[in-house]
Amino acid sequence: MKKNLLLLGISFVFLQNIDAQFNRYIVTLKHKGNSPFSLSSPQTYLSARAIDRRTKYGISIDSADIPVTPSFVNQIDNIPNVTILNTSKWLNSVTIFTTDAAAITAINALPFVQAVSGIASRMADNGRGLRNKFAGEETITDAPVSTSRTEADFFNYGTNAFNEIHLHNGEFLHNIGLRGQGMQLAMLDNGYFNYTGLKAFDSAIANGQILGTWDFVARESNVANDGSHGMNCLSTIAANIPGQFIGKAPKASFWLFRTEDDASEYPIEEHNWVCAAERADSAGSDIISSSLGYYDFDNASLNYTYANMNGNTTISSRGADMAAKKGLLVFVSAGNEGGSAWHYLTTPSDADSAVCVGAVTATGVVGGFSSYGPSSDGQIKPDMASVGVSALVQTTGNTVGFANGTSFACPNMAGLGTCLWQGFPEFNNMKIVKAMQQAGSITGTPNDRIGYGIPNMKTAFKNLLIEYATSTATISNCNVTIDWRSKDMGAMKYEIERKAPGETVYTKIGVVTPAAATLLTNRTYQFNTTISGTITGSYSYRIRQLIDTATATLTEAYIDTVAVNFTTPCTTPVSEKVLVVIKSNRLQSSPAQLLVETPYAVTNLGIAVFDTKGRLVMQIRESKTAGSKTINLAVDRLEKGEYFVKVTNGNQLIGTAKMMKLF
Repeated sequence: MKKNLLLLGISFVFLQNIDAQFNRYIVTLKHKGNSPFSLSSPQTYLSARAIDRRTKYGISIDSADIPVTPSFVNQIDNIPNVTILNTSKWLNSVTIFTTDAAAITAINALPFVQAVSGIASRMADNGRGLRNKFAGEETITDAPVSTSRTEADFFNYGTNAFNEIHLHNGEFLHNIGLRGQGMQLAMLDNGYFNYTGLKAFDSAIANGQILGTWDFVARESNVANDGSHGMNCLSTIAANIPGQFIGKAPKASFWLFRTEDDASEYPIEEHNWVCAAERADSAGSDIISSSLGYYDFDNASLNYTYANMNGNTTISSRGADMAAKKGLLVFVSAGNEGGSAWHYLTTPSDADSAVCVGAVTATGVVGGFSSYGPSSDGQIKPDMASVGVSALVQTTGNTVGFANGTSFACPNMAGLGTCLWQGFPEFNNMKIVKAMQQAGSITGTPNDRIGYGIPNMKTAFKNLLIEYATSTATISNCNVTIDWRSKDMGAMKYEIERKAPGETVYTKIGVVTPAAATLLTNRTYQFNTTISGTITGSYSYRIRQLIDTATATLTEAYIDTVAVNFTTPCTTPVSEKVLVVIKSNRLQSSPAQLLVETPYAVTNLGIAVFDTKGRLVMQIRESKTAGSKTINLAVDRLEKGEYFVKVTNGNQLIGTAKMMKLF
């Protein structure tokens, strides 16, 4: 076995000799010379969304982004009896079909060609017949229809779908508005049979969530006429059948790519996989979910060994790592070899930066078929686990069924990862992976079956929220102003706690309630308080954010702690009075004079006037220093009657007043 060095400094593990048994080859090129593309004009080969991802996360555009030189491809294509199949810019290679030995000789003679290697046979070898790699390992049975629901949840999951998502507390993400909106997933699989006519996908299709398709095997856009395995996997993310089957990111958008040839097993399918991952990257996808795995082939001379499962050797693992390097979050199934002689994970789940997903039941019991880790170089694999035993899937018969396989654990986890990343686009792909690992059920003692365990998505959200949130505190005389940044929605709230010098516990001193909102939103807040007394030293303030007030046990996140130091006793009389009043509340002329008095400065003073029906009729913004301020309200356009004035400091209520307009 001879290793051919690639442009990327990595190697293939194929026999290089030209043999009549091969009819498909990989042509590895030496360089990308004479390219019409340049690093300074990436918009010619990358979408705006792909460029934005690189900019956001500080990812450089480099030579791997440059397409294969078109003139090189044309010269290969012009050789008689050669058909171009696919090109890979990351591997700087071209796959071809030919049965002509003279054509191989001619290609090898081209000055820019480094090597030509057989990558797929013309027929099954070694007595092994053509096969469907999924047959027998992921059988599907119908699931009973369920219409029960939890009223507190946004979606009506149905019992079985709820049990799946609840294993991860994933419904929490949906309830705070994280359902995949604005996120793009690329599915890499064997086909999506009849997906356009199945009820799990009717919402996604009606809403334009299928962004594009491509078949890298048949080289056509139709992916609905081949295998159904990809369709099954897609349903675990995209399904929207209320009361029966809700996917893990049903509002996301999808690219559907076929890379797998069901009828046989050859490394050319790995090359297809890399080409599809490149397409996903260039199109601007955020996530890759792929329930494919490789280790043995129909031509045994091409087989991998366990030593090759080191994250850096196989075609597909290098492609998966490159996708992660370009900023995509890559999920791959661990494989269903736990009970076979092979036993271990399959590639590309061994890739260093891919998330390898093992299978468990909806109660967390490991599936016996789920492949074992670690990778051969000792990485913790799988990384995590999700439901892959009796997992819900859409069937070709337009029913909902149960299926077994890490194939379904992978998209279950990918969908939840999509929703989590939707909430924290400030963080890159590997930060999201780390948060999910740290939220695993056995994160402190990972093993070779489920890695860091079953992620609790509420915990992962809380940990990322703590990392995202910031706060500052300033003092003016004896007044303390606390400013902070966090993410919230209407069902959440904040509690401000203080610990004075000499105290051992914090005491709640205030509550701030977010504005009504059903979607998670970035927000900034300000809270003012006053110190009085003779105690000097450091006063510590911490912000307790209640992120899930709908559960019996409140989920909290202490998002930040700040301190201020008082060196002088606050014994000088400080006005503690907070006053909001209309100087004359029976108005006969305009303007009305509103008096607002606070012992602290207010930079975001909101004044809202409502009529007796609760309708907002006037709104202004002001600011004030500590003490009192009179603000004129132009009421001449108001009809006569009673009105109410609400004065706020940002989102904190200062006070209210009532006024009567007589004329």
